[in-house]
Amino acid sequence: MESTKPLAQHRWLQQLAGEWTMEGEADMGPDQPPSRSLGTESVRMLGDLWVVLEGQADMPAGAGTGHMRMTLGYDPQRQAFVGNWVGSMMTLMWIYEGQLDAAGKVLTLDTEGPSFAGDGRTVRYQDVITLVDANTRTLHSQTLGEDGQWRRFMTATYKRQ
Repeated sequence: MESTKPLAQHRWLQQLAGEWTMEGEADMGPDQPPSRSLGTESVRMLGDLWVVLEGQADMPAGAGTGHMRMTLGYDPQRQAFVGNWVGSMMTLMWIYEGQLDAAGKVLTLDTEGPSFAGDGRTVRYQDVITLVDANTRTLHSQTLGEDGQWRRFMTATYKRQ
């Protein structure tokens, strides 16, 4: 098997490598104030083709510290970014497939997971990574409502240390 050479998409992922601080805000539902959190993230390359993001952040309502891991790469055969996300607060492994916008700033990762309604349905989600500049990026998560509109429920801003 011949070694895979990094493509432009892999080099895009390499921009994420480093140590980051995070400030986040999550929608906790109707008639509840947003939950704010602070955290850190260490991002390292796995060779030249994969990036591993390992973070920790305050959990809502004083529930301790959550630990998260995201792995991202690019699959040239699928012509898509691929990856996954796991967190210490849930049993679901979120599986990603996504695309980079034409400007090379916004990576939209599509996935599916359980509805917030708790009714057993599976719904569409997106995690969207935006490179603001070399030392700032954002991540927001949104879900597709029954009305066909995306509803943002979490936003985090990362600053390179």
